[in-house]
Amino acid sequence: MDTKEIFDALKKSLDSYHELSEDTWNKYMDICTIRQIKKNEYAFDVYDNVECITFIYSGLFRACTTNEDAQEYNKNFFWEGRFFGPIIALLKGTDIESSVQALENSLVVDINYKKYRELLYQKEDLKLLHILYLEKHWVLEKDKNAQALVLEDAQQRYENFVEEFSHILPRLSQYHIALYLGISPTHLSRIRKILKENK
Repeated sequence: MDTKEIFDALKKSLDSYHELSEDTWNKYMDICTIRQIKKNEYAFDVYDNVECITFIYSGLFRACTTNEDAQEYNKNFFWEGRFFGPIIALLKGTDIESSVQALENSLVVDINYKKYRELLYQKEDLKLLHILYLEKHWVLEKDKNAQALVLEDAQQRYENFVEEFSHILPRLSQYHIALYLGISPTHLSRIRKILKENK
């Protein structure tokens, strides 16, 4: 495990939103811990006491939840260079209502959330990075996903999924894709067959 390489990847990801000063970056590294997560293990599960947000150096994860009928759904996928964490629970101090599971053997960096918040109030460059990150992933992406659920049928959602997630598509099982789209694997097979026939 090359620690320098891992932190270089984290710095590159952060700088893609807004470049951090050397002082901010050094303080940021001080609140980080590298962790390995094996395939099928949970980074965190429902009701866990989680105190970090997580950067993915290598690997693939799904955020999942179950409804009242115990049906499972995939809310999102996270891959190299992305961050995940139970942000709502961390902000509100409430129980976690979803899980994040590794779909591959993974290497991640945990960022202590309490210390991150303290640093956020001290550093203007980190504050701006935080705002830009939220705008991209919590406003623009979530709005697009919410509209798709209401306005698009299953076939349209699948076609958009293939386009948006083309870079990780070979790494995802049909089962997990179906759980993300909110349809059965059988329904997904029918959609794929129709699209193949129409090519």
